Amino acid sequence: MKRHLEPRLARAGWGALGLLVLALAWQGGNWAFGPFVLPSLSETGRALAELVVGGIAGPALAETAAHSLGGFLAGGAVGLALGLLGGTFMPVGAAVRPMLTAILGTPPIAWVVLALLWFGPGGGTPTFTVAVTAAPIVFLAALQGVRARDPRLAEMADIYRAPPLLRLTDLLLPRLAQFLAPAFATALAFSFKVSVMAEVLSGADGVGGAIATARAHLDLPQTMAWIVLVVAFLLVADAVLLAPLRGWLAANGAPSAAAG
Repeated sequence: MKRHLEPRLARAGWGALGLLVLALAWQGGNWAFGPFVLPSLSETGRALAELVVGGIAGPALAETAAHSLGGFLAGGAVGLALGLLGGTFMPVGAAVRPMLTAILGTPPIAWVVLALLWFGPGGGTPTFTVAVTAAPIVFLAALQGVRARDPRLAEMADIYRAPPLLRLTDLLLPRLAQFLAPAFATALAFSFKVSVMAEVLSGADGVGGAIATARAHLDLPQTMAWIVLVVAFLLVADAVLLAPLRGWLAANGAPSAAAG
């Protein structure tokens, strides 16, 4: 228990140090360029407190979380299913990979414009844009994870007639998780970024809509407060959704690169 707890505490400590360095750089930018370029930490903190105490932050964060996590789950499920199929059956992978690579290379703002034409302004646009962004990231990771299986282990499983459940838990999942863990983290981060951008451009409710309003009022501290809120929520979502997967990888001796 203690052996597994110490690395987690060390990672948490280094993470806190990184956030402290970022906060100091932020304050240094305020001192160097002034409040019209970058508000101070205290100004942003007051604006943040007003949003939370005034009951404004909760509904906006809930709306953005619904767009981000809904699109992440939908796109991730589609990408995972196609990646597993493509890794198992070569023709499926060869056919789907160029399509999803092209989708991944399409700028998210183009999908926002298309979604506005298809769905109109509202929650459908951010959710769709997030799903289209997340699916190719997860697909490519799942595809590589399945193809990275050790053929010698598969041959050994055939020789000893290992049951399907054992093949899944001992052969496929550990290798697949090494590729999926960083892909899920990347897709989750992009989900919140893309969702907020789509909300700003589409006029949807949520943090993006609130940022657009703050921008119209030239309220830089409130704009930064909204950014801090959505980043904090992203870190919480990452800890709740993905930390168990990284912990499982660490406990099973997976390479540390997968636990980034």
